[in-house]
Amino acid sequence: VQLQASGGGLVKPGGSLRLSCVASGFTLDDYAIGWFRQAPGNEREGVSCISNNDGNTIYADSVKGRFTISADNAKNTVYLQMNSLKPEDTAVYYCARDGYYYCSGYQDYWGQGTQVTVSS
Repeated sequence: VQLQASGGGLVKPGGSLRLSCVASGFTLDDYAIGWFRQAPGNEREGVSCISNNDGNTIYADSVKGRFTISADNAKNTVYLQMNSLKPEDTAVYYCARDGYYYCSGYQDYWGQGTQVTVSS
């Protein structure tokens, strides 16, 4: 099982980025996938999650209305579209596989992180 996150970078406040998480070694629609982030000095926090068998999604209050999670099961890829980015969104972003087909909060595999920096 592997998860490969990419798409981070430096963007100005108000800008957009799309993160990708390519999964291998398992069938995406059998599991939920979540995005998490960790800023320096902060604990890791959940950002969003998608249950790939039914498309159900969950968002942290801090990103609702700005971020959109989606999945392309044919490509075994989960995306996180991030719009209206704020400096407080700066963090290393990780994708992780949930141990279940729904967003249970239990992650069993993690990808490497991708850095997102929002700064003018």
